[in-house]
Amino acid sequence: MVWPFNHFRKPRLAPRGTIEAIYGMIVTQAREPIFYRELGVPDTVNGRFDLLLLHLCLLLRRLRAARDGAALSQALFDRFCEDMDDNLREMGIGDQTVPKRMRAFGEAFYGRAQAYDRAMEEGSEALAAAISKNILNGTGMEQARQLAAYAGATEADLGRADESALLLASFRFPQPLREEATT
Repeated sequence: MVWPFNHFRKPRLAPRGTIEAIYGMIVTQAREPIFYRELGVPDTVNGRFDLLLLHLCLLLRRLRAARDGAALSQALFDRFCEDMDDNLREMGIGDQTVPKRMRAFGEAFYGRAQAYDRAMEEGSEALAAAISKNILNGTGMEQARQLAAYAGATEADLGRADESALLLASFRFPQPLREEATT
């Protein structure tokens, strides 16, 4: 799947506040402590980045089927890029280095998005392997399976969400560990 993002186009079908709300939901979900305490996600800059990417990819997968999903997807990707740029500058990365780091973020996004898309189509074990590789540094297959089950539940929940709920930021991500996943 080719991701339809154009870094030079700034769509405005969704109000900026909606984009901020949705992106804030993604960031908030990716920061849930349970991912780090119980599911083995490294509580590092890279671990948080990779979990953010997983949530962004899951939502963008769902938006492909929405009528105005392409514009919202582009706006969310743009917001992600703004956030990464802001974070780099806050960490003191110089103007000369920021473009190189942003290119690396873009490559990471596209690579993981393709890996997750392919794995979601192949099944839960393939998704667990992709999560193990990209989020858990190649370890923790049991935790990767739990994260894959969570990703599958997230995809199912987003699939059931009404399109208007998605476009208006009035949906919810599922709990990271559902009862059936912990027993």
